Amino acid sequence: MDMILAIDQGTTGTTAVLMDRELNKVAEASVDFEQHFPKPGWVEHDLEDIWTTVVQTVREVTKHIDVRKIAAIGITNQRETICFWDRKTGEALARAIVWQDRRTGPICEALVKAGKEEFFRDRTGLLVDPYFSGTKVAWALQNWPAVQTAHKQGRLAVGTIDSFLLSRLSGGGVHATEPSNASRTLCFHLTRHKWDPELTETLGIPNDIWPDVLPSTGVFAVTKGFPGLPDGLPITGILGDQQAALLGQACVKEGMAKCTYGTGAFLLLNTGRKPVKSRHRLVSTVAWALGPDNYTYAMEGSAFIAGAAVQWVRDGLKLIRSAAEIETLAESVPNSDGVVFVPALTGLGAPHWDPNATGMFTGLTRGTTAGHLARAVLEGIAFQNADILTAMQKDMGRPLGSLNVDGGAAANNLLMQFQADVLGVELRRPVYLETTALGAVFAAGLGAGLWTDLTDVEKTWKQDRTFKPQIKDSEREIAMNRWHLAVSRVTHSG
Repeated sequence: MDMILAIDQGTTGTTAVLMDRELNKVAEASVDFEQHFPKPGWVEHDLEDIWTTVVQTVREVTKHIDVRKIAAIGITNQRETICFWDRKTGEALARAIVWQDRRTGPICEALVKAGKEEFFRDRTGLLVDPYFSGTKVAWALQNWPAVQTAHKQGRLAVGTIDSFLLSRLSGGGVHATEPSNASRTLCFHLTRHKWDPELTETLGIPNDIWPDVLPSTGVFAVTKGFPGLPDGLPITGILGDQQAALLGQACVKEGMAKCTYGTGAFLLLNTGRKPVKSRHRLVSTVAWALGPDNYTYAMEGSAFIAGAAVQWVRDGLKLIRSAAEIETLAESVPNSDGVVFVPALTGLGAPHWDPNATGMFTGLTRGTTAGHLARAVLEGIAFQNADILTAMQKDMGRPLGSLNVDGGAAANNLLMQFQADVLGVELRRPVYLETTALGAVFAAGLGAGLWTDLTDVEKTWKQDRTFKPQIKDSEREIAMNRWHLAVSRVTHSG
């Protein structure tokens, strides 16, 4: 029994990865699922669609192996997306409200106007923003009859994606989560490590609907009735996707940082055993908890749109047929010729936090080509991250020596070089780019006792390539000034 099954449940699809103890990839499978946009700014997922992709991908990666060799299962998941299901039957009561969803803007604005933002920030490390789960739950309790009825009858279970998957994997026997996910809800106290009744009361949410919070590693449950897997297989590690990527990048020491380029871009900096309160509107979050009193924290800045901008260029503008083609199109021109793209397609995240901002191209002329637009889109992704990392460095009071990068778009060499240029720091890209799933493998392995501690994780990280800054400080300043001018137009018009 030396294999670990990692379930990586993401925003647009689910991936299952099977690895052995030496981190050799035995099998991998991914299946996408449909996105639902019922109204402008609303984003929803059908939980049955998600569950179907979990079953499909697990079946695919295990079809040629002896499933009795699997020692443990690890889960990593899109974080702030919130689910509602029947505690007794396990059936979904409504679609999940996705982290990208902006419908709770009015609730957040009312809380801020009531002077509650600092109250939430002090206790949770988060900002009052539609991004986080708590206001989504409050909205559902106010607007969805099926959720209201289930609550009145004592049948309502609420949780992030990991909790829903854990319930299904265990045959409905467990309602639990862990701190990296719980700390994204606006309802979990960052240092007391429990659901906070004053926070939930402020949001109008009952405390009894939330899952139990267990450490990130250890036995959460065992499988029961899962197609193709034996009953009794332990689920021993769970982490939110970005914290899983931080672990998968072996950023296990204070001061180490990573950026994951997925649907959005997420920069996390390990701050050690204590949370750091940001002066630049970044958030503090739990990185992982290896035991009830063994917490590691991180500072995080999130850009809502990264790879999703490339998808938009493919599916909306139809300038490319596949996401990978954007690099070739962008390389067809030597520079963006003054075109700047602000990827505020679902508002702006850190450090601006403007839910009303919308996307914008500036600097267009008769000479602008598809190549210039493609290059500006990639540069816009990098500019967002430069703002976040600059804020992090100011909060920590020291510059970063390097930044580990991962995720699908990290394979784009043009994007990575421009990112290094505008950050002014060296980027380190690992051999295995899907470090989110790798973090789930590490968490499960630690929970199952296959590895003893984080030093075992450090030893496994392998570098593929570095990207060093190649522009002058003066060029960087000009580029960033052009970007900030474009952002000011977007946020002011919002």
